[in-house]
Amino acid sequence: MIQQQQKTYTDGDITMHGQFIRDDQQTAPLPGVLIAPSFRGLSDFEIEQGKALAALGYAVLVVDYYGDGRLTTSPEEATAWKNELDNNRPVFCRRMLAALNALRAMDGVDAQRTGAMGYCFGGKGVLDLARSGESFSAAVSLHGVYDAPSDAKPEDLPRIQPAVLILHGYDDPLSPPESVERLSQELTARCSDWQILTFGHTGHSYTNPKAQNPGFTYQPVSNQRSWRVLTEFFADVF
Repeated sequence: MIQQQQKTYTDGDITMHGQFIRDDQQTAPLPGVLIAPSFRGLSDFEIEQGKALAALGYAVLVVDYYGDGRLTTSPEEATAWKNELDNNRPVFCRRMLAALNALRAMDGVDAQRTGAMGYCFGGKGVLDLARSGESFSAAVSLHGVYDAPSDAKPEDLPRIQPAVLILHGYDDPLSPPESVERLSQELTARCSDWQILTFGHTGHSYTNPKAQNPGFTYQPVSNQRSWRVLTEFFADVF
């Protein structure tokens, strides 16, 4: 039976309230997966994705990178929160690492088999965690944002340890083709195992049925194909 529990972890004096999801009928340690939410914060959407992964045999921690379990339906408030972390990428990365370490320490998780996936701004957090040189198995960005946190040359930065999968909508206004090309160059220089799958006629937020704005629209076919590729990728890596 799929069980969901709130799990707290800290970054300095900030307390995060993540959601830990797993099938309690599974007795052996399971591969662990972080899910980093979009810029609005930890929502039911990411929890449902976590439950779907748990049903496939993963232990999942849905990340609270803002702290205090903050979630908003206001785009303005969400943008203000996002900007705080976007303007301090080391803090953002540190909070992603705090979540990964919390997941590794949880009962029922195989600490040697862990991955991370993120939606939108959460995809940026997953990429930054991978860029830090931290060792874990798999990193997945879904309609993420790709700008690197440093202007340093890729060859002067740590190697990216996990296998990387980018699931991208070609018409995403937040990640135009030139940003994908820059990411491709970065990954070529820093990562030995990476792939980008681009869906045509697909914009930002294509996985979310509630997304209904121009350029930010649910695309059910791309979503289905994306999920299939994601789960096959995790099965292969783990």
